[in-house]
Amino acid sequence: MNNEPSPSDIFRQRLREAREMRGYKQEQLAERAKMPATTVAHFEAGTRKPSFDSLRKLAIALEITTDYLMGRVDDPELAEAGDPLFRDVAKLSGNDREIAKDFLKMLAERSSKKDKRS
Repeated sequence: MNNEPSPSDIFRQRLREAREMRGYKQEQLAERAKMPATTVAHFEAGTRKPSFDSLRKLAIALEITTDYLMGRVDDPELAEAGDPLFRDVAKLSGNDREIAKDFLKMLAERSSKKDKRS
């Protein structure tokens, strides 16, 4: 008897874990992924399976890889694990990630301006 979870079970479990890791409610994730909230609820309950397009939208909205959602890798992050900057950012909630992105963008723009002056 095979006790391994099915790919569908892995997907719905990982979708919920990734959403909670980012601190999103189902409605918030749905808005970010540009899909109805009921669709996210169905995916997490396992009553519907995502299309390739929906899988991609969810991965982009959650800033994780589709490989993680499908159970092919165990690391949900896009960034390289060896870089401490990305490793720490990866631990942030969804709202804190947005703040960190804005801050990093501001630093990059400031650095770019400094380079032009010198």
